[in-house]
Order: sequence, then C-alpha cells, then structure tokens
Amino acid sequence: GGLLGLEAARGIAAQGCAVTVVHLVDRLMERQLDAGAAALLEPALAALGIETLLGRNTQGIVGPDHATGLHFSGGARLDADLVVVSIGIRPETTLAREMGAGCERGIVVDDGMRTSLPGVLAVGECAQHRGIVHGLVAPIYDQARVAAATLAGEDAAYVGSVPSAKLKVAGIDLVSAGEASGEREAVVADAAAGVYRKLSVRDGRVVGTVLLGDTRGAEALMAAVRSGEPVDDPLQALADASAVGPADLPDTAQICDCNGVCKGALVAAVSDGGCATPREVMAVTRAGTGCGSCKPAVVEIVAAAAGGLNEDPAYLCPCRRQTREELAARIRSDDLESVSEVAAACGTGRECGACKPALAYLVSEVRDNRHREERDARFINDRVHANIQRDGTFSVVPRMYGGVVSPDELRRIADVADRYEVPLVKVTGGQRLDLLGVRKQDLPAIWRDLDMPSGHAYAKAVRTVKTCVGTDFCRFGIGDAIGLGIEMEKAWEGLHTPAKVKSGVSGCPRNCAEATVKDIGIVAVEGGWQVRVGGAAGGNVREADILTTVEDRAEALRVSTTFLQFYREHADYKERTYDFVPRVGLEEIRRQVLGEATGAALRERLRIARAAATDPWLERDDPYHPRQFSDLDGPEGEGEGEASAPDEAVLAGPPPGGER
Repeated sequence: GGLLGLEAARGIAAQGCAVTVVHLVDRLMERQLDAGAAALLEPALAALGIETLLGRNTQGIVGPDHATGLHFSGGARLDADLVVVSIGIRPETTLAREMGAGCERGIVVDDGMRTSLPGVLAVGECAQHRGIVHGLVAPIYDQARVAAATLAGEDAAYVGSVPSAKLKVAGIDLVSAGEASGEREAVVADAAAGVYRKLSVRDGRVVGTVLLGDTRGAEALMAAVRSGEPVDDPLQALADASAVGPADLPDTAQICDCNGVCKGALVAAVSDGGCATPREVMAVTRAGTGCGSCKPAVVEIVAAAAGGLNEDPAYLCPCRRQTREELAARIRSDDLESVSEVAAACGTGRECGACKPALAYLVSEVRDNRHREERDARFINDRVHANIQRDGTFSVVPRMYGGVVSPDELRRIADVADRYEVPLVKVTGGQRLDLLGVRKQDLPAIWRDLDMPSGHAYAKAVRTVKTCVGTDFCRFGIGDAIGLGIEMEKAWEGLHTPAKVKSGVSGCPRNCAEATVKDIGIVAVEGGWQVRVGGAAGGNVREADILTTVEDRAEALRVSTTFLQFYREHADYKERTYDFVPRVGLEEIRRQVLGEATGAALRERLRIARAAATDPWLERDDPYHPRQFSDLDGPEGEGEGEASAPDEAVLAGPPPGGER
C-alpha cells in the first residue's frame, strides 16, 4: 500500500486482472498521507478495480512451486495467481561491514557523504544520513551532488531532503510533501468529489501539504514546504495557492524532483542559453526526463519565459540544436564518413553524448552503409549483435525467413541449446525461436554452430516478416503469403532503420498474420494485394493505413520496399512508423512512394545500401575488437575474438563483389 505498490497495482489492473492490495498498516501510504486523505484514496482505487485489505499481517506465500495465495496471521487466506511484493528497501551493507565501515540500518555518512573509512563515500539507498535512509530518487540526486563536491575538494553539506511524492496512477491526482500533520492545519475536503487539500504548519512555518483530487497550486505549496515559508493564515495560504501557476513561482522553486531542477534553471536556459522550446530546455536541464510528471509545468514556464509556446523541432542533437536534415546535408556536402568526423566538424554529441546512436544511424543511412563504423557510438546490443537481458546475459534469435524453418535448422537450434546450457528457448510473436540467457562469451560459438543469419532482434532494423500459411495448405488462402514474406525479408535483410520494423503478410482478409497492425503489412484481397503502413499492436493499437492496392505480388514487394526506404530516410531516430505516417501524412507518403521518379530513386538508394549490408554474426570469425565478446574485467583473451584491435575505424561495406 505504499507509493510503488499502488502504482504496480494499477499497472496490473490495467491489464484486466483483479487486483487486491494487502497492507500491514491501517491506512494506505501512511508515510505520505494522514487518515483523512487515506480514507478518500481507498474508494478512488476501488473505482479503478483495485481492492484493498488493510491491517493484514502476511505470514507467508502459499504454494510449493508457484504462488497460489497469501496466508495471514489468524489463519485467513487470500487466493492469488500472482504475488507482487513492494515493501520498501533494505540497504545492502555487507561489503561496507566487511571493510569496517560504520553501519547501522545503512552505511552511516556525515554531511559530506563520507563514511567512517578514509576516502570512501556512500550515496543512495545504502547510505544512512542523520538516521534516515532515503529510498526516493530526488534525495539521492541531492546526495550525489554533495558527494561530487566532496570528491572535488569543495565545501558542501547535505542537510537532508524534504520528502515528496506524486502518485503516478491514471485517474488519481495525488501530491504530498513534507509532514502530513502539524501544530496548525488547514483542510478543505469534499468526500463526494474525492477532493482533499491540506496545509500543515509548525512554529509559524509551512511543513507539509497533501493534495488529492485537486492538485492546483501543487508546485507553489511544495516550494513553500521546502523553504519553510512563514504563514499566518494556513487556510488563506491554501486558497491562494490554487490561483498560482508554475510561471508565478519563485526561481528557487524546484520543478523537477527527479533531477532537482529549479524554475530558475529553466528560465536561464531560455534567457541565457538560447533555448526556445520545451524540448530544448528539457534536453539541456534534464527536467521532465525522469518520471515525466513535471512536463506540463516545464512547458508553462518555458512558454512564459519565451513569450509564447514555439513550435518544437525534433533535434537529433538538442544540445547543439541540430536537426536530422541539417546534419544529413553536412555529411553529404563534406563527405563525412564517421560519427567522430561529424563530431569534429559540427560538435554533434560532444556535450552529453546521448545523440551518438542516432548519429551513428544517420551516418550509415546517408552514406548507404559505406561509412566508417565506430562501435563506441552504438548501444550495447549493436556492439555485440544480441539483445541484453536484465541479468546481463543475452538472447539469440536466428533469422527464419517468413517464419519457415527446416528440420535441420531445428536440430541445430536444439543442439546449441543443449551444448551451451541455454536456460530458455521461446517461440516469439514474430514466428521465430529465441534462445534466452546466453553468456556474452558464448555468442560467437553459438552463431557458428547455428550457421544461420542474424534475425536482428536486438537492433533498430528490419526484424521479422510474419506470414500465414497462404495458398500452400490453407483452404481460405487467395495469395502466396509465405512466398511474398520470404521475398520481402530477403530483400530487406540487414538494413538498419530509425526504429524497429515489423512486417506481416496475410494470404486472405482473415488476417492470420496480423498484417493490419504491422509497420508494413500486406494482405491478399480479391484481385490483388493491399499494402498497409503504420500499424501498431503494442501499448497503443493502431490499424495500419492503406497505402495502395496492387494487382500482383511483385508490385506489392516494390511498393513496400519503396516505403521502407522513404521511412529510413525521413523518420526521426526511434520514431516508429505508427508515429511517422500520421506526422508526414498519407498523401505526401503516397506522392513520394508511388511517384514514378521519386519511387525509382528511393529503390535505387535502398539497393545500394542493401548491397553493402553484411550479416553481423560473421564477426564470430572476424571481430571488430579483440575483447568484443569478453567481459571487460576478465583476463585478456578470454572468450571469443582473438583478432588484433583495428588501428582505425573499420570501413563498412560493400561486401566482396559488391558494386555501387
């Protein structure tokens, strides 16, 4: 029944599951709320399908192999198919104790975040400062700043943080800061409307606020709590705060709790830093890039500081305010071959570096895969050609064109799973087999033993083309879905894209391959093939738009290939087709893709890029770096990859025999 527990409960309830929150104490969020607010929170959760059981002491989880329920003191039991435990933090102090550091509940630190050991500092959930262990992110950022100053030899002191919380549950607005009770309290409540507003005062100063159902003035009240603002009439102060917007706050008011950004920093980014849009300000200050709950306040403050809300361009490098189009033009005009060359010429990525993966894609796309590859600009998945998992292992998904696999390939997959003790082999939604839990050092040997090309399941690239049985066996099939799907996958294999691209081909309108919710989907209809683009079936579901209907399979492949290249050249990095298509507009896409001259030019550029694309799993025999597949802290030469390190960036493509 704490903050994270309630957010988890809402997430599960949103999936259509019956959820019960079990809490030891007699009210929810007892650290942030008083009894009055907690009493109104319970029915608000019930309206979202979340039941609560308060004052329950859980003795154990029932079930020998998997959870089937909870057992409470007194003998009561609650049946359950899933048990999610959210009971706070427990500092990990084992290493500190073994080193002789002073520890109580956590590792004891002074105001400079120093432990009792010379030269050793501690911050975060493991640190105990003035008897308190903080488990929220905002105090930890404060601690980190002080620790950095201490390490730099500067005078700095962490004097504690005012606890604050925002419940991020759709349908419930709840903000709390400081103490839930005080010597004097002003409360405005409307139980029927689910509204509860409270201001707590001690020694004539604001010490806490609780806002439920009506969070107007939350930023002003939280600022008053943090500064200990003097107040004579708490009720009037509570009323006055309702009329105060973010733009009216003092510069010292903290707007972003996640990153500790005050209003003054946002205003300075506009007045002194030259930022003109909320996106620019958020990129520079990091405000709004954590949980995101402060974004509306950031937008309002930036609009006030800039004299209005300006159109927000999609910068590839927000720090330098450089767009994709500007950088692409510079790469072409100056014949830049690598990320480092662009950085040297334009400064791109030299400040925060967050745009380097986007820049790496742009360089490869503009130069048709004839660029100098620099792996330090890539994500870990692209550096080792596998998808990293939460435990640090990787998943391996070999390509199975159109979801078709031979008995020999199945045997090789089974043999690899046995030989390398792969913990799990899973059939994916894209009609592939995923080997999960693979150690990094085993990747090259597994690729070699599989002798199958990469499925690119780890990359922003062309992924799978899902197919139905089509006309080969299905009595309803009117089009050869398998044949077309395999053609599409082989034509596009190895091409990287701004975001992952999942495709599907259905052999009839029954749509068994779910082609109507794919990035690129083709459906056989009477008299031809329907080509669709921009579908989605994830967190948001979007039916793909009909780009065109064509008469034959070859034309369907030609049109879908043309669209793929148009998307590769014009989408923002990480922009899926379901956002790209509405942004650009279906009519403009049709004009470019279906136009004779523009379409031919797009297909020619894709042909050139495809000719230079190679199977990344071939690096099993020719690694980019000698330690590419070994742990950084392991002994030299451990695992695969014994080639010498390249003296310079490796020129990518074309393959032997390839021509421009």
